[in-house]
Amino acid sequence: MQIESFQSNSEGELIDRIQSAATEGIEFIIINPGAYSHTSIAIPDALRGVAIPYIEVHISNIHAREAFRHHSHFSASAVGVICGLGVQSYELALDAALARINPI
Repeated sequence: MQIESFQSNSEGELIDRIQSAATEGIEFIIINPGAYSHTSIAIPDALRGVAIPYIEVHISNIHAREAFRHHSHFSASAVGVICGLGVQSYELALDAALARINPI
């Protein structure tokens, strides 16, 4: 099993990476869309298009922040959403993803 990390502040680069994942045999995506959660339609469309399951992660609790942050365009098609647990959110998402890929 291989774990890969990718970071970009460019919406287009994120979409390109998601679309590439479909031809690379990627089994699961963990994504922290940051402010794109509330503004991007294209990134969640790309995720739905490749049909790779994903978990949406936020370091802060988006529901405890400004009202416009309470809705994410990603959440409805995500396997799960983890927010507000700091960087531990990534570890929890990885554990959940691995459990789905390799169920006991």
